Amino acid sequence: MTSIRVTVWGENRHEQIEEHVAKIYPDGMHTTIAAGITENLGDGAVVRTATLDEPEHGLTEEALAATDVLVWWGHAAHGEVADEVVERVHRHVLSGMGLVVLHSGHWSKIFMKLMGTSCTLRWRSEHDRELIWTVDPTHPIAKGVPHPLVIDEDEMYGEFFDIPAPDEVVFISSFSGGEVFRSGCTFRRGYGKIFYFRPGDQDYPTYHHKDVRRVIANGVEWARTDRPERGYPELLRYETGEFTKGATYTGPLG
Repeated sequence: MTSIRVTVWGENRHEQIEEHVAKIYPDGMHTTIAAGITENLGDGAVVRTATLDEPEHGLTEEALAATDVLVWWGHAAHGEVADEVVERVHRHVLSGMGLVVLHSGHWSKIFMKLMGTSCTLRWRSEHDRELIWTVDPTHPIAKGVPHPLVIDEDEMYGEFFDIPAPDEVVFISSFSGGEVFRSGCTFRRGYGKIFYFRPGDQDYPTYHHKDVRRVIANGVEWARTDRPERGYPELLRYETGEFTKGATYTGPLG
């Protein structure tokens, strides 16, 4: 099988304006996330990065066409992501591009558009221990992941998480305040597969954590489509008695 073509998209703003974040991620969170994917998948993945301040946010039509799986991290500048780029990413996901959304990417325009809900949640920014419990050990994303996965310090996310019912819940997190959270969820939209994974506040070295890196890499492998080529889903029009492509079909039902 050919290598997975991965684009890691990062907002890359905290690293530029907050000294303590720059110390944790001197080359940007996107670079650290990309390194973790390469570390785990090796020659099985070709990884590039893109950031908010690049032309078209680094997500041109050509870049997305050459991406099997897009990994997304955003937080402080969701509103700066151009709507036309969101529409472009949305079209590619429906056509079969995989999407891995990390941490505060739950409020990204693309994730909210794909979910169709507010994607709000409870949170508190404290130095809290997170235990990530595998609730579906047979799922490919859980392969090689300890039970529980322990993160010594991270931001707390808690229920209720306003998302549609996931196709699969792979992980649930618990925190010192007794809160729980559906921290690893999968969805399918059109031909695209989506994995949301909770950990990764910018104030903590979460993306250096070997097991977090393992989960993200597993998510990338899972999200790649097995379809031979990318294509937008179409609703075909049929005449009575036709069971293949209608003889009078001229385009999607309109």
